Amino acid sequence: MDFENIVVDKDKERGIVRLIINRPEVRNALNMAARQELRGAIEDIKSDGNIRVVIITGAGDKAFSSGADITELKQASPIQIEQYACKLGQQLFTDIESLYVPVIAMINGVCLGSGCELAMVCDIRIASANAMFGQPEINIGIIPGSGGTQRLPRLVGWGKAKELIYTGRIIDAGEAERIGLVDKVVQPDKLQERVKELAETIASKSPLIIKLAKKAVNQGIHTNLVSGLSYERNNFALCFATKDQKEGMAAFLEKRKAEFKGE
Repeated sequence: MDFENIVVDKDKERGIVRLIINRPEVRNALNMAARQELRGAIEDIKSDGNIRVVIITGAGDKAFSSGADITELKQASPIQIEQYACKLGQQLFTDIESLYVPVIAMINGVCLGSGCELAMVCDIRIASANAMFGQPEINIGIIPGSGGTQRLPRLVGWGKAKELIYTGRIIDAGEAERIGLVDKVVQPDKLQERVKELAETIASKSPLIIKLAKKAVNQGIHTNLVSGLSYERNNFALCFATKDQKEGMAAFLEKRKAEFKGE
């Protein structure tokens, strides 16, 4: 698939892929073409067993993504919007959330509307100190349609989520970190370095065991504690059927660095 609205940058040696929304002239707004390309890139990652970490970011230093491209949505019918929200909104973002590898959002500026919803489906969110966040859809007569009304409350609590959605208020990176919307805030000139360090650390672990850990956490988010504990127990037991478990424990006892093969 040819990409015009995103850039796919692969570090094959480390197994790290960067997906860059490349529409800086419109603050990386997510038009339909960009969403289709993201979907194609995600399908490629799903079929590539050598990928260990995905980083999603925006081109330039002013925007992760300013949200949906409103010029495309203005004249759409309810049926068109339902199909759009389903396939290129909720389903696309759910596919990213359920990727077998960890996904890091490197948030380098405004992160609003669908951009914020995209960041929320990532496993870890690292933001520049100059980043801004919000679900301002209420200001243009709509509500979040790519999971914002569901994922934001799960991250920051029901009351805070309702306040942000009802008012459309934009918050800075410091407040986003305090309420749990982002996991870490760093100075702009350190953002790429910190994300790179984190990605390389994760990539050095067993991709197979990371996959089991991610599945256990994601399953637990959407179920009750008893069911989640059962799922965790099963995945914990599965670890002991892998070569990486044997290598990891042997390396620990032998006081050497483990060499994980994903087996």
